Amino acid sequence: MFAVVGVSGQVGGAVARSLLAKQLPVRAVVRDRHKGAAWAERGCEPAVADLRDGDALTAAFRGAEGVFVMLPAVFDPLPGFPETRQVLAALRPALAAARPGRVVALSSIGAQAARSSLIAQLGLLEAALEDLPIPVAYLRPGWFLENAAWDVDAARTGAITSFLQPLDKPVPMVATDDVGRVAASLLQETFSGRRVVELEGPERVSPYQLAETFAALLHRPVRVDALPRERWAATFAAQGMKNPAPRIEMLHGFNQGWLAFEGGEAGIQRGEIGLRTALARLIARAGAVDPGA
Repeated sequence: MFAVVGVSGQVGGAVARSLLAKQLPVRAVVRDRHKGAAWAERGCEPAVADLRDGDALTAAFRGAEGVFVMLPAVFDPLPGFPETRQVLAALRPALAAARPGRVVALSSIGAQAARSSLIAQLGLLEAALEDLPIPVAYLRPGWFLENAAWDVDAARTGAITSFLQPLDKPVPMVATDDVGRVAASLLQETFSGRRVVELEGPERVSPYQLAETFAALLHRPVRVDALPRERWAATFAAQGMKNPAPRIEMLHGFNQGWLAFEGGEAGIQRGEIGLRTALARLIARAGAVDPGA
C-alpha cells in the first residue's frame, strides 16, 4: 500500500495515477470524503485527514510501504511561515508514529538555499523530516511548466509578461506529470537514510522560448515583455497578496541564480515531457484552440 497526500492537486494526482497504472494499491489521503469518492472509483482506498491533524495522518500512513507527502501551496504566507510550521507539527510526528517503509517528500529546486524566499517553506519541510528513523527522499523539481497556465489567455491576445528575467535566460522547468512519475518510482525503490533527487525537463526554457512556443501552437505572433521589478509589489498587491516579499525573493532567486540545484547539472534527473507538449496540453485544457500535432 502506498499512501499519497495531495491527490486533488497536479503532482499528488500524478503520483497516484502512476502507481495505479502499475496496478499498485493506493491510499488517497484527502481532506474531505467528497474528494475521496472520485479516487475510490479509480480503485483507491480513501483516507480522510487534514494535514494539521496528527492523529488522522498517523492512521492514514499506518501500514503503508511508502508515503508521498507534500505541503499545501501557500503563495501568500504570513511572516515566518506559521501555516507551514503548523502542518509540520502534525506531519512529522505522524510519520514517526506510523513508521512507513519510506517517505518521498515533494521539495523544490533551491530548498537548500540559505536566503529566505517562498521556497524556504520546503527547506523547513526537509529540516523537519531530517531525523526521522525512516528512509526519506526529497524530490526537488524545477519551475513547473504548468505555471504557464496563467499565460494562456494573455498569449491568445499576442503578448505575455514575465517575472523571470533576463528574457533569454534558460530556467530549469519540468512538467508535473514527470514529477509524479519520478515520485511514484522513488516510492517503489529500496534506499536508506537521506536521499536528494533533483529533477528538470528535457531542456531548460527561457521566457523567449515560452513565447515562441505559444506562437507556434496558437498560430499567431506572441511577444514577451519583462515586467519591471519596481512594479512587482504593486502587481501582487493588486492581486490581493498581503505579504508578497517571499514571492518576490523567490523570483529574485531564480533570476539571480541563487535558487539552483544543489548538485549541479551532473546529478540532475531528466523528465520526458518537453515545453511544446506541456503548453499544448494547457491550451487544450483552456479551450483556446486545437493545438494540433
